[in-house]
Amino acid sequence: MAVFVALGAFLMTLAGGWTAQRVTDRRHLVLGLAGGLMLGVVGLDLLPEALEAAGTEVFGVPAALLLFVAGFLLAHLVERLLAVRQAAHGAEETDGRVPEVGLTAAAAMVGHSAMDGVAIGAAFQVGGGMGTAVALAVIAHDFADGFNTYTITSLYGNARRRAVAMLVADAAAPVAGAASTLFFTIPEQVLGGYLGFFGGALLYLAAAEILPEAHHEHPARSTVLCTVAGAAFIWLVVGIAE
Repeated sequence: MAVFVALGAFLMTLAGGWTAQRVTDRRHLVLGLAGGLMLGVVGLDLLPEALEAAGTEVFGVPAALLLFVAGFLLAHLVERLLAVRQAAHGAEETDGRVPEVGLTAAAAMVGHSAMDGVAIGAAFQVGGGMGTAVALAVIAHDFADGFNTYTITSLYGNARRRAVAMLVADAAAPVAGAASTLFFTIPEQVLGGYLGFFGGALLYLAAAEILPEAHHEHPARSTVLCTVAGAAFIWLVVGIAE
């Protein structure tokens, strides 16, 4: 049942990626919306779950928040190191952006989607009602995941085929994650730490890359409204899921 329900997440992820492809003539609006969606996912979905699951504190600070900061800093460090390496070898960047960063970020999105599938499977192990509630929440926000995966990969100058490949991998990940729960489960504290770490990396990409790019050539009020709408959409999804 969990695997069957995860197919809904598969289709919704593809729908999000398809939408991102079709609105290229309004790229600044797409990026503004993607930034808002990512901000909403981090602040309203990932961090609360991470804090609840991780539980433990290190020197008075929740472990999930320490990993959140670590994820943010690591994303910044990796991007800078890749940029320096590209420059040292004389390789071209696309508008100052390194394609590998986009692929790495998209791979993290795939990992997050796999954890969504694990959450569906684990919830169905608890009971049918719990499984249905979690599945609806995952399916609803997987549209944003697909949208963001394609946008991030493309933003960093990767070819369309790479962006599509990462989108398909992101769509298939929840199904694989749900299927994995037939064989093993991930400890709750480990899952919480992962969500915190991933949230930090995702916030860096939204705040330092996607939103500045959205306003670079089109500092329009409509772009800001798209960002607000993206965050509000995630708030709605989280509220319905609760």
